[in-house]
Amino acid sequence: MRIAILGAGPAGLYLSFLIKRRAPNADVTVIEQNPADATFGFGVVFSDRALEFLREDDEETYAAIVPAMVSWRDMTLNHPAERIVIDGIGFAAIERLKLLQLLQARAASANVTAIYGCAVKSLDELDDFDVVIGADGVNSLVRRTYARELGASVGHLTNRFAWFGTGQVFETLTQTFVDTEWGPFNAHHYRYAPDRSTFIVETGADTFARAGLASMTQAQSQAFCEKIFAATLDGEPLITNNSIWRQFPLIHNERWSHGKYVLMGDALHTAHFSIGSGTRLALEDAIALGKALAAHPKDTSAAFAAYEEARRPVLEKLVGGANDSAAWYENFGAHMKLVPADFAMSYITRSGRVDIERLRKLSPQFVTWWEKANT
Repeated sequence: MRIAILGAGPAGLYLSFLIKRRAPNADVTVIEQNPADATFGFGVVFSDRALEFLREDDEETYAAIVPAMVSWRDMTLNHPAERIVIDGIGFAAIERLKLLQLLQARAASANVTAIYGCAVKSLDELDDFDVVIGADGVNSLVRRTYARELGASVGHLTNRFAWFGTGQVFETLTQTFVDTEWGPFNAHHYRYAPDRSTFIVETGADTFARAGLASMTQAQSQAFCEKIFAATLDGEPLITNNSIWRQFPLIHNERWSHGKYVLMGDALHTAHFSIGSGTRLALEDAIALGKALAAHPKDTSAAFAAYEEARRPVLEKLVGGANDSAAWYENFGAHMKLVPADFAMSYITRSGRVDIERLRKLSPQFVTWWEKANT
């Protein structure tokens, strides 16, 4: 069986390794339109235990990735009126390019064929393959080609965001909310290396329009954001890397496969960056699809059905939480009007996955502070 994987992001690379690890004689080709050393964005963030799923089945990959990560145990909310620390909410992060390089090395160790700088224009170019896996992101060729058959839909949130980096190093994952003459802005920022941090700036459509950001160049937007978050950046400049203003895409597919084609990762679903699970979900998709293909090596239809049956219930629950989190951010300016304690509780419970009793166990200091503030 000849397998083509479109897209050499984390999901595509990891799936190629998993397939070859189980079946060394399998014919697996990864095709990527960008160079091997190209990447967009800066750091990738995970919850502190998000990679534990790797340890159970793939100790070597887990051991390769974890030493390259930075981690912390608390998170910080900078409300305009008060700085709030939420204890026990841990995260870990890694440079996106470093993660790709580690997974490229894992794929190479299994003798995966990887072709970079090759833009597939039509799926007809892949007629010689028995299976084609769309791991080709939000603009997936596979999904676009078979949108009707897959029941694909693509929507967008109304907020605008731009992805920057900075040399300013932050001790925790931090959310900074500021009021400006144009309206409210928010920055999601966290370190992903000893000397680098991701810095995502977000704002609502009305504020975006009033500030005139749509007509600014990338350099002008950078300078504008540096001014707004001057106190947070403490003199450090922002770093750009295709740091254009975007609206977050909401991708959904009623069906995950059609014929010899199947989707995974962002081509299949998106999870808002505010919960830091997009890459984790993509890697878990790879594990589920890899297991299904191994269980049904001669029956593609059965493999795809098993993949969807096992993965869909878990995925829909997690994506539902991400969508609830995204909805909170769509109205973060209104939440900023709450007093700091109520704002913080609104924030930490926004996805519906954490209630007060769970918080008592995870974040006892925060809950004690919140209860005192509400007496």
